[in-house]
Amino acid sequence: MVRKVLVANRGEIAVRVLRACRELGVRTVAVYSTEDRESAAVALADEAVHIGPAPARRSYLHIPALIEAARKTGADAVHPGYGFLSEDPDFAEVCRDNDLVFIGPPPEVIAALGDKTAARALMAGAGMPLLPGSLEPLRRADQAHGVAEAIGYPVIIKAAAGGGGRGMTVVRDGEDFVRAYTETSANARALFGDPRVFVERYLPSARHVEIQILCDSHGGVVHLGERDCSVQRRHQKLVEESPAPGLPADLVERMAQAAVAGAKAAGYVGAGTFEFLVGPDGAFSFMEVNCRIQVEHPVTELRTGIDLVRQQLLIAAGGRLDFAQDDISARGAVIECRINVEDPDRAFLPAPGRLERFVPAGGPFVRVDTHGYPGYRMATSYDSLLAKLLTWAPTRAEALARMDRALAEFTVSGPGVRTTIPFLRRVLADEHFATGTHDTTIVDRLTGRPDQR
Repeated sequence: MVRKVLVANRGEIAVRVLRACRELGVRTVAVYSTEDRESAAVALADEAVHIGPAPARRSYLHIPALIEAARKTGADAVHPGYGFLSEDPDFAEVCRDNDLVFIGPPPEVIAALGDKTAARALMAGAGMPLLPGSLEPLRRADQAHGVAEAIGYPVIIKAAAGGGGRGMTVVRDGEDFVRAYTETSANARALFGDPRVFVERYLPSARHVEIQILCDSHGGVVHLGERDCSVQRRHQKLVEESPAPGLPADLVERMAQAAVAGAKAAGYVGAGTFEFLVGPDGAFSFMEVNCRIQVEHPVTELRTGIDLVRQQLLIAAGGRLDFAQDDISARGAVIECRINVEDPDRAFLPAPGRLERFVPAGGPFVRVDTHGYPGYRMATSYDSLLAKLLTWAPTRAEALARMDRALAEFTVSGPGVRTTIPFLRRVLADEHFATGTHDTTIVDRLTGRPDQR
């Protein structure tokens, strides 16, 4: 087992990783920017190292500072969490070059799957169904326009190096295509340092379903079922659940087997997620692979009883999976709601501030993952996620009722602070969501304004 893990992240995922390490008897190092000096992660870790000022590029994205923190504290492993450098193959390679265990896939696998066009080509070779579109980056507007005209509108232009729901533009007709292509390419360069984009068919109404996988370095590969992530704003998920309501079991199993085949084809190691779109006709298509732990990983943990972060740590240390596919069973229904400090009435603009009152929900079969506490000032420089609230019950209807009760209990207040809690309760009360007949257009409908997809 690794001896000391540096957690190269912040917020609730840093807290989550620190706790998993503590349970395994592994010592921990938290890193923090100036703005995060009073964070829960700093308080929980065995050691903490200041790595720079608030801007992420000078702290959480500054690879030399992270490596120096690991060297100074004697850490022998790095857990990147999600976001920031979690899917950066250069960071994984630098860790390896400095004799640090990177708790994630090998850099070569991250590079292959992190490039969306390369991933599409690799998965096509593994027999994965794809939406019509380009398998190569499109470097000229006229070339991309030709692909769009050939496959038919609407289309979506995506950054080849994109991720986290960023770097995408929906185009509904040819007149707007060149402008959208130019803007998306420029945004891709600004966000990811890579202007390359590709084009694929856009499904205006679809279900977003993902499959969780675990792979060890000895050829062991299993899936842990599906999560439905169709409630989104600007491609950012708000509600996740399992099982996916209304989807036939044989369809879910085909997606799961496709994910297992794709993981084997890529030589995947660690925890990962294969993301799919399910169209109104019931056909599924591959979207992308997330080479990291997902924000919504607790959904799978509550249904299967398997600690995914613990498994990440054991796999990174060279361990074999100690269970087979037939050993995995999923029970009941799980709902997760992301509580963000955002104002839904102002297009989900961030609304951070000091948390004068912070009282998480409780009760039977309720889980809260958070880095918040009374008196904590939510950082303005980073993601607005404050907490993840999950409920489990034998049936979806019971899990939803428990979630509504828990959301009503969850108290967050402070000057200028707004959260997504009221909007999440509107989602739960929506007839389409309650009956499991919703799709990715639900937020558009409930807000009365088109989501900028």
